[in-house]
Amino acid sequence: MKLPTISCLLIFTTTVTVAFSQTASREKVAGDRSRIEDRTFRARNDGTEQKFVLVYPPGFDSDKPVSLLIALHGHGSDRWQFVKQTRGECSGTREAATRHGMLMVSPDYRAKTSWMGPKAEEDLVQIIVSLKKQFCVEHVIVSGGSMGGTGALTFTVRNPALIDGVIALNGTANLVNYERFSAAIAVSFGGSRAEVPDKYRDRSAEFFSERFTMPIAATTGGADKIVPPDSVLRLLKKIKRNNDHVLSIHRPDGGHSTNHEDTVRAFDFVIAKLKTPKKKLSEKKTAEEQP
Repeated sequence: MKLPTISCLLIFTTTVTVAFSQTASREKVAGDRSRIEDRTFRARNDGTEQKFVLVYPPGFDSDKPVSLLIALHGHGSDRWQFVKQTRGECSGTREAATRHGMLMVSPDYRAKTSWMGPKAEEDLVQIIVSLKKQFCVEHVIVSGGSMGGTGALTFTVRNPALIDGVIALNGTANLVNYERFSAAIAVSFGGSRAEVPDKYRDRSAEFFSERFTMPIAATTGGADKIVPPDSVLRLLKKIKRNNDHVLSIHRPDGGHSTNHEDTVRAFDFVIAKLKTPKKKLSEKKTAEEQP
């Protein structure tokens, strides 16, 4: 149940001591003049200093409910990728955040070779919980490109109760069979596939399609050799068995990238589904029982 606006204001004004310190900056975002904060926090799992960027939409009103758009960077990058880069995945994500008035959250999540291992996952949970105390959060949407697209799928199957929508751009849904970046993934997961096989399976979304009960959109390229599309296509097919809110944008000749238009389309699909009122089970049953 959503809290009324006045309660949101009380939550905001009484949580100024949340475990985050922040350094405000006015870094330029391509084509945008949003307020940007580079935040630092102490990770509960190991006490290390971690960071994320928070981008406010123009005209942000802290008294009103707002959705969080989490943008997870790719392998070799960091929290600034989706904030600054002009590539289609990044510009499209920023456009969606701005147009729909969402707070964009871009975490390091143990940059630069995260692959949503245990510590990265715990960091993101900590960020979400803390931001929910500071703002009146209506929805949480997790997204990302490449490693970040993989991370969005992994985080959702690990924490489905925290996520309301998913956008995965050129990611993989099966880390058991994915052979690229093996050394980095082993460091993140605490061992190789042979040493800790359960961790690879537990973080492979393809094996947990039933947990995707929320709207989901994914982009894939048939010619993608870096992160082949097969596992995500299989996952989406499985999800569709029990979830009508699924969008697959597959370009047979596409490589390891998603253009601006497809990125925006994926976000618009998920956000539109979140804005569609859901009928209560009792209402649906009553309607079906009518002659």
